[in-house]
Amino acid sequence: MMQIETLIVGAGLGGLRALHGLREAGIDAKVLEASDEIGGVWNHNRYPGARCDVESYDYSYSFSQELEQEWRWTERYPTQPEILRYINHVADRFDLRRDVVLNARVTEAVYDEAAALWAVTTQDGEKWQARFLMLCLGQLSAPKLPDYPGQSAFKGQVIVSANWPKGGVDYAGRRVAIIGTGSSGMQMTPIIAPEATHLTVFQRTANYSVPAANAPLTEDEDREVKANYAERRALMRNSPTGLGFRPEKIATLDVPEAEREKAFEKAYQRLGFGFALTYPDILLNAEANKVASAFLHRKIGERIKDPETREKLIPRTHHFGTRRPSVDSGYFEAFNRDNVTLADVKEFPILEFTETGIRTAEAHHAFDIIIFATSFDALTGSLLKPTIIGRDGTLLKDKWAQGPLTQLGVATADFPNLLIVAGPGSPSVLSNVMVSIEEQVDWFVALLAGMKSRGEVEIEATEQAEQDWTAHVQERALETLYMTADSFYNGGEVAGKPRVFMPYSGGIRSYRRLLETCAAEGYSGFVLRKTPAAAHKAGAQQDA
Repeated sequence: MMQIETLIVGAGLGGLRALHGLREAGIDAKVLEASDEIGGVWNHNRYPGARCDVESYDYSYSFSQELEQEWRWTERYPTQPEILRYINHVADRFDLRRDVVLNARVTEAVYDEAAALWAVTTQDGEKWQARFLMLCLGQLSAPKLPDYPGQSAFKGQVIVSANWPKGGVDYAGRRVAIIGTGSSGMQMTPIIAPEATHLTVFQRTANYSVPAANAPLTEDEDREVKANYAERRALMRNSPTGLGFRPEKIATLDVPEAEREKAFEKAYQRLGFGFALTYPDILLNAEANKVASAFLHRKIGERIKDPETREKLIPRTHHFGTRRPSVDSGYFEAFNRDNVTLADVKEFPILEFTETGIRTAEAHHAFDIIIFATSFDALTGSLLKPTIIGRDGTLLKDKWAQGPLTQLGVATADFPNLLIVAGPGSPSVLSNVMVSIEEQVDWFVALLAGMKSRGEVEIEATEQAEQDWTAHVQERALETLYMTADSFYNGGEVAGKPRVFMPYSGGIRSYRRLLETCAAEGYSGFVLRKTPAAAHKAGAQQDA
């Protein structure tokens, strides 16, 4: 059995950042990665058009000024290949690979109460023992796959967007189907459309999207950002979403219509996902959201020629931003092509797969390639894949059966020394996740370094604290419009998943202050012990 102080699961952006931070603090750590390469979601999501919806300069680590200055981003919004190159550069630049074990999928983790240690087993039978277990498994890394009647009968190629073939896919002369119109489907559609003989996009719910306004980054832009990176980082950390800008303080409906239209247009042309922050109440007030949505309806409509297709693609069943909007590069315009068809599965549901294609309530569609771009079991899906057993044999999947319970999104009671990065109860998917990752990792590093210096071996969230925090997360969500729609934010897109709001909607700055307060109060909401709780329990039983 191999022993280590801290065992990190997942070698994506979170896991590598945690490894670097812990190493710098003198804390021994190893990373177990299920894949044969580092990179996490940016290793697996290799589909055409895959691109981040956060600007390149902001979707990067802030721990090294040298790294900031030496890395040269090429586009405003980075593509998957460029992000993966960046991740590999960081791993090489800081010699992180020597502490990463590849092809090591964790299948089970059991807490030894007497020793205050985690016993971890991988798929190939390797055994590890660690004081602390840190889960960096990603928020959108457990693909949600449909199960249609006859699905296995299809003789063509079936591809999952989140596990794209490394060798790529040839669409020339092929009839292609894309099932799903979230970010993945929207990004790949304009790339595949010009190559395929015919492309059919199966849509369940029309989704909002704003133009990426992507462009190559000039040398002047690069110099300006790098000269002012510290100020840019400060703005990010003190903004609601970690995107570096704050909305105007005036309410949407208090702005004259002409002025409001100018503000919407400016945000639409430049801010991408940040359009939601044009005014502070767009995600809070239904009437304000209605005005913003109407603007987007017009803009989307202007991009689509066919009236019938236009009506089907304009989202009218949910408030803007309550399902994660996309940032696209020509998605709606792709439907102006003669070889692209929109199939509305609410109007004509998919009945079955056949050997040659898909049968809907309207007709049979022949395909050579079918692509599942059907989203993820978000936030909890990847965390519940391994069997994780805490105190008194408690299974994490059982404890979270009615929804995740956490203290500050970083830990859960009955699972001592289990730490979660960018999971439920934290800003995660409602933020620039890079900022969220770094805030949490730095907090964890300070926590573990302090415990080491004080001789403490165990930290555990209290039940009261996690109940209070989970209730607070729900209360903050109910102040918004988020719970008015089914989305991966609240489990509404996964059959049987509890419908509770999972990310923290209070913003990056507020969340950081809560972490700081917790630490300043001696880690309020947690119990820190110099001897395992099991030892105290055994002693009490002997005294009795």
